[in-house]
Order: sequence, then structure tokens, then C-alpha cells
Amino acid sequence: MSLTSALRIAQNSLMNTGVQTTVTSRNISEASNENYVRRDAVLVSTGNGARVVSITRATSDDLLWDSLQALSDSQAQSIISNGANRLQRLVNGADNSTSAATLLANFEDALQLYGNDSSNTLLAESAVGYAKELADGLNSSSLAIQEYRAELDQNINSSVAELNNLLDQFKQVNDEIVKGTGSGQDVNDALDQRDTLLKQISEYVSVSVVKRENNDFVLYTDQGVTLFETVPREVTFQPLSSYSAGITGNTIRIDGVPVMGGVGADTNATGTLEAMIQLRDTVTVDMQAQLDEIARTMVTIFAETDTSGGGGPDLAGLFTFAGGPAIPLAGTIATGIAQTISINPAYDPSVGGNPELLRDGGANGAAYVANSTGEAGFADQLIAFLDRMNTPMATDPSAGITGSYSVSEYSESSIGWLESLRSRASAAADGKGALYERLQSSLSSKTGVNMDEEMAILVELEQSYQASARIVQAIDEMMQVLLNSV
Repeated sequence: MSLTSALRIAQNSLMNTGVQTTVTSRNISEASNENYVRRDAVLVSTGNGARVVSITRATSDDLLWDSLQALSDSQAQSIISNGANRLQRLVNGADNSTSAATLLANFEDALQLYGNDSSNTLLAESAVGYAKELADGLNSSSLAIQEYRAELDQNINSSVAELNNLLDQFKQVNDEIVKGTGSGQDVNDALDQRDTLLKQISEYVSVSVVKRENNDFVLYTDQGVTLFETVPREVTFQPLSSYSAGITGNTIRIDGVPVMGGVGADTNATGTLEAMIQLRDTVTVDMQAQLDEIARTMVTIFAETDTSGGGGPDLAGLFTFAGGPAIPLAGTIATGIAQTISINPAYDPSVGGNPELLRDGGANGAAYVANSTGEAGFADQLIAFLDRMNTPMATDPSAGITGSYSVSEYSESSIGWLESLRSRASAAADGKGALYERLQSSLSSKTGVNMDEEMAILVELEQSYQASARIVQAIDEMMQVLLNSV
């Protein structure tokens, strides 16, 4: 080997070491950045030693795609779990203190006491007072549910705006990558940025990726809708200013195609958008329907019957609603009745009503009087009301509860339905969250920076640099000796 060849090899080694040192130092400085992918300098042997031909990223596409899917699943499940917890607080309160079941039990106890001493006006007023608390509780819970639906609508609107913004950023970065890859430029930083945007997009909607020439990406949703291809597809949504029972929220559309909500406590929704649609249009609607069934049943149970023999229809008694004095259809949800159920003013002493009508009847006229003799100890109607409250009633299974229940049992089942939803959603959220953490950890171990390894590489590079420098120094000394001899 000539001195010239040796000098070239040493010079190449010094340049390679410089590039490798720069790459390793960058890895160390970005070690705490979870969105940074480790870089490696690729060496190729040449006639004069070796040279760095490219800087590559330690990618793992399969793990990345699996991690993105797990992230979408985990985000959606968290929305359902948190939403179920929110409903529990809104509808049932701490320890179910404001639940329909608790208020119903209080009213039933007061009615039982009044039935045992039907001549006691104070007990009559107490029973009507507890009935009013029940009606007010159903009103408040219904209002809270509809306000929560409106809040979800605004959250969906904000999420759609953010998703559109992320897609616009994705286009800019993707264009940079395609252009840079085609011209042979270093696009590693842009690739890191695109992966970060993919992660953020996956929080809102699950994506599958198709890679094309020059590192170009095409994105599809889990429902097969094109989300991005050269340009982002528009995601549209129009929120409503307010909600009431029976109002259906507007649809999210991606490239004109509706986004469908998920199903079940262990939801099949992917991404927060699908999960929020499920909460807004399914979970809260079912909860409202159960309250409506309780309210409808109470109106029916306490309806007044024509006792004159004239065949008049049953009419609203103690409990009435916006559609009163008619009685809602049996076995069919009267949508929104829980929002409008109230105490018949004829019974309410606070507005001049007579609470003893609960015992005697007659709020709808003389034909509906049950205590025709005016006996102070008359209790037949009160006993009949209590019997009806403990008799199975026809309910609509579309509210999410099937089977034959008394109104008290139905209200307890409603609590059980929500508790079951919360429990299953929470367990699923823990499981999906753990899966995402495991996949993210595996991805990080393959693509992230290990400080111990990088520091060891830095020591090796320092030794390599010193060896190359000694060779250059030795050649310089030999050349100096040769020149001096000449």
C-alpha cells in the first residue's frame, strides 16, 4: 500500500467518523423526544476504505401501524368510559342520591305512610311533595342529558376542525417528503414529523396507510373512506346549538361519506369521533329513553279513571306532562316525557291545589271522584296506586332494558344498566390502553434512542478518530523524513 493510498483511507475514515459522530450526537440530544426515530449512518466499502452513503431511520412499519390502530381503539374506549362516568354523575349523582330509583323509593314510602293514615293532611302534603321531587328529578336528569349531548356536539365540532388542520399539515409534510425523496435529499426529519401527525390523526379517526412511490402516503379510514390522497379530503360537521329529547344530531362526513358511531360498552368505535357519535346518539339516547319510560309509567299509574259509568278515558292525575291530560300509549316510549313531567297543579298545595285529591280523586271533574262518600279514612285509591307501582308494566325494549318490571324494578334496572356499562367500558379501556402501551414500548425499543448504546458508539468513534489521526500523523512524519533526505 502506497503512502498516498494510506492517506486517502485515513482521510475517509476521519470524514466518516465526523458524520457518524454528528448522527450519534443528534440521537443523544433527541433521546427524550418520543417522536424522534433513531438515525444510523450507513457505510459502504470502497477502494479507499469506506464512506457514508446515507443516513437511515430505524423504522418498523408493522409496529407503527399496529400502534396507531391501538391508539385509535384506546382513545375511543376512553371516551365511552369517561362518558359513562359522566352520565352516572349527571343522572344518578353520588351514591345514586339523585337517581329516579331513590326518588321513587322516597315517594313510595311517603305514599305508604299516607295510605296507613289517609285522614292525615300533612301526610298527603308530604306524599305530593315527594312526588314533586321525583318529577323535578326526572326533569333535571333529562335536561342534564340533553346539555351533555350539546356539549358532545361542540366537542365533535372542535375535533373536526383540528382534524382538518392536521390533514392540511400532513399534506405539506408529505409533499416535502415526496419531493425530497425524488431528488435524493435527506427527509428524515420530515418523516419523523409525518409519523407524529399520523399519531395525532389516529386519535380522532383510525387510519390505514398505503405507501406509494417516493415515500408518498395515502390514508384511508377504518370504514374504507379516503382521508388523504395527494390532497386531504374535507371533514365536515354542523353542530346544533341545543338539544332536546328526540332531536337527532348531524352527521360527520369524510369526503361526503357519513362516519358511523360505535356499538357496545366494549366499543367497536375507533378514534374519538366515532366514540363521541356513539355517546351522543346511542348511550345518552338510551338513558333518556329509560327516564322517559319511568315518567310515562308514573303518569299511567296515577291516572284517574271515570267512576261514573260514562266510559270516559283515563286522564292524567297526580302526574301530568306536556301532552296531558291524555295518557301516553302503553308499552311505547313517549319521547321527552321525562323533560315535561310535572305535578298536576290541582294536587299542589303550593299553588292552591288540594293534596287530598290523591286520596279522593276528582282532579278531572266529578266523574273521576273515587271517594264518592267523602270518608276521611278512605284509602282504597292509595292502596290501588301502591299495588300498581309494584305490578309489572309494559315497557319498550328499545330503551335498552328488556323484561317485565314494576316501575320500581325498572328504575333499579336502569341503575344496573348504567353501572354495567361503566364497568365494562372501564375494563375495556384498561385493556386497550395497556395494549397500546405495550405496542408503543415495543416500537420505542426498536426505533427509539438507547443512551447506553449511543454512548458506547460515541466512545468507539472517538477511538476510531484517534487511530485515523495517528495514521495521518505517521504519514506526515514519513513524508517529512523523505523530503529531508532528498
